Amino acid sequence: MPRIQLLNPRLANQIAAGEVVERPASVIKELLENSLDAGATRIDIDVEQGGVKLLRVRDDGCGIEEGDLPLALSRHATSKIMDLDDLERVATLGFRGEALASVASVSRLLLTSCSETAEQAWQVETEGRDMNPRVQPAAHPRGTTVEVRDLFFNTPARRKFLRTEKTEFGHLEEVVKRLALSRFDVAFNLRHNGRSVLSLRPAHTEQEARRRVASICGPAFVEQSVTIDQERSGLRLWGWVGLATFSRSQADLQYFCVNGRMIRDKLVAHAVRQAYRDVLFNGRHPTFVLFLEVDPAVVDVNVHPTKHEVRFRDGRMVHDFLFSTLYRALADQRPDSQSGATDDSTGEGLQSTAMPAATGLSAGVFSGQTHMPLNEPAPAWSVAPAALERPSPQALAGATQAYAGLYGETAGQPAQMPPAGDAGEVPPLGYALAQLHGVFILAENADGLVVVDMHAAHERITYERLKQAMELEGLRSQPLLVPESMAVSQRQADCAEEHAAWFARLGFALQRMGPETLAIREIPALLRQADAAQLVQDVLADLMEFGTSDRIEAHRNELLATMACHGSVRANRRLTLAEMNALLRDMEQTERSGQCNHGRPTWTRMSMGELDKLFLRGR
Repeated sequence: MPRIQLLNPRLANQIAAGEVVERPASVIKELLENSLDAGATRIDIDVEQGGVKLLRVRDDGCGIEEGDLPLALSRHATSKIMDLDDLERVATLGFRGEALASVASVSRLLLTSCSETAEQAWQVETEGRDMNPRVQPAAHPRGTTVEVRDLFFNTPARRKFLRTEKTEFGHLEEVVKRLALSRFDVAFNLRHNGRSVLSLRPAHTEQEARRRVASICGPAFVEQSVTIDQERSGLRLWGWVGLATFSRSQADLQYFCVNGRMIRDKLVAHAVRQAYRDVLFNGRHPTFVLFLEVDPAVVDVNVHPTKHEVRFRDGRMVHDFLFSTLYRALADQRPDSQSGATDDSTGEGLQSTAMPAATGLSAGVFSGQTHMPLNEPAPAWSVAPAALERPSPQALAGATQAYAGLYGETAGQPAQMPPAGDAGEVPPLGYALAQLHGVFILAENADGLVVVDMHAAHERITYERLKQAMELEGLRSQPLLVPESMAVSQRQADCAEEHAAWFARLGFALQRMGPETLAIREIPALLRQADAAQLVQDVLADLMEFGTSDRIEAHRNELLATMACHGSVRANRRLTLAEMNALLRDMEQTERSGQCNHGRPTWTRMSMGELDKLFLRGR
């Protein structure tokens, strides 16, 4: 084997470039982060041929002194940290001092800068492997311009891995958008092949910030999102989170920023998934633009060369804060707080599948029906474990009351809408007018027409009541006649011992029988049909990775959702106007009533303007 020797600087730079510079988008990210760290308030980006031929970034930041220009292109040279204490509290986007050296080793780089105190500007130029910087005077206003030409001209193998011009520019544009969302106070201008692609003015007010978000994420996102701003235990989360009805088929509208740094983090993604679990349609992805502000000392950004990942000192606290804040923001959405989104915003494939309408006795026209348990408080949780396998509507409903005379109605007579002057008193979902094919409820509110999927809406109401009743009663444990033994790793066994009290609150009794053996002595009665050993394994995996787990609650809620589905009103059930109105009132009071347990929308509405446009009225 050859003897150990020190790598020459040129080769070391090219190895580092393999980690930092993957494509033109990687270069633009590093250059823009340097501009932002320099205090720039305006950044102009010029791109040619997707960034392969030219990348030019010009800013009005503090600039670089003449004597520091050659040093700026050296590895491990930076002005952003000085000692270990600075590394543990990084407040800038860059800090490693590798970006410019890596970029210069695989391109022809020209850096021109004028500092605040300098009488004239200076520029430094390098060309690929030689890495011999040449400094000379230049004409330039205060700030810095970096030109990167012929990327990977001296590494043909790397250049072959680049995609088409359109693809590379798409990645580059996405990087600019992410950084533009992280710094509302900075103006960004992006041009590609001489054509203006993005022009964003500084945003200093909330309205201007919303305008920038709309220009990057689309106006529909801003219209169908919730603004949040919560602070707790030294953590602050603010931004916009999209409604469940504004979901996407891909996770392409998700922006999360920690202390001004856009990241992609598994812990964050897990917390968001948990918050949307009860309201998101299967296979869809949530949308959000969120900003987390924490003490720099409790977050480690020195995890990956691309700085896309971070590590929190107390990951569980951050996870719980994100989950609880987003969960509550989505749960607090009622019909009166949601915008008039139509079915088009819910995504493709979410249309209701109505059954053929029945007639006569099969449709329930000839009385003999029990009243629906609507507009009543949640019943006490009194279902015995043995009755959980075959839930009936009667067992879920509890005591019911007739709705005769509700809202001034009498049997067979429609409710009267308030006079026009009292439009402000009309409930958000209005008053029921009729039932369509035994599937939909048609209602009139102050704005126009409301259409409700009665089964989906009643399913959500019943599901939320069952969850409330379960939380009041808790999960009952059922001892196993023969304890179930399971083999685990030593780390998993230690984790189970550490979280023994947490498992007990959820109905599990675990006992450590050896260094790598656990015994399950009690399980929740509600989940006795589940694979207990596999469930414990999955929970332990979550606890070790995220510090928390919701798999037990997920299994519990899955069973409650099945019970709610069985106990909800079915299609072709003929409802009285009183029952329809009671269902509307319950929807207005129920959390997450905009979606059923499976994430399907429960209601939509059309304003009078939309109806007029549909029938060409006023033209």
